[in-house]
Amino acid sequence: MHSPDVTAVFELPDEAATQRLGEMLAPLLQPGMVVFLEGDLGAGKTTLSRAMIRALGHTGAVKSPTYSLVEVYVVSSLYLYHFDFYRFESPEEFLDAGFDEYFNDTAICLVEWPERAAGCVPSPDLRLRIHHAGVGRILEAVADSPKGQACLNTLVPAMAAASSSASLAPR
Repeated sequence: MHSPDVTAVFELPDEAATQRLGEMLAPLLQPGMVVFLEGDLGAGKTTLSRAMIRALGHTGAVKSPTYSLVEVYVVSSLYLYHFDFYRFESPEEFLDAGFDEYFNDTAICLVEWPERAAGCVPSPDLRLRIHHAGVGRILEAVADSPKGQACLNTLVPAMAAASSSASLAPR
């Protein structure tokens, strides 16, 4: 049973499916968007982020920001910031680090563990909640703004088409 605020649900049977979702979502993101990535340790938040960053055109290494707190990627004229607040002990660390300046109309911000900066981190346009489901994952997507809803309005039919095409492919 999904919570009532869930806009779309995606079944991700393996890591490749998580990567495909990230690749399809990435070109739908717009400057100024904030995307929360929520889920337990090992749920696939960094895997999804890495797929989005690569799909946007970054060709170098994509590191987890667990220890650095933020990794910066510049793709064409787009700034993408990948945050991980897992190590925060209080939300005020967000402000102390000056991270509020990263959230602006020219950047896309992917935020892992946003609840560790609750009350300080800006509201998301899109929340992606990843849950373990056997060997796979379930991703619940929640649109919290018109930009987030526009992403999901395009992503849902595209993923449905990709899933039906994949199931028709010879094995």
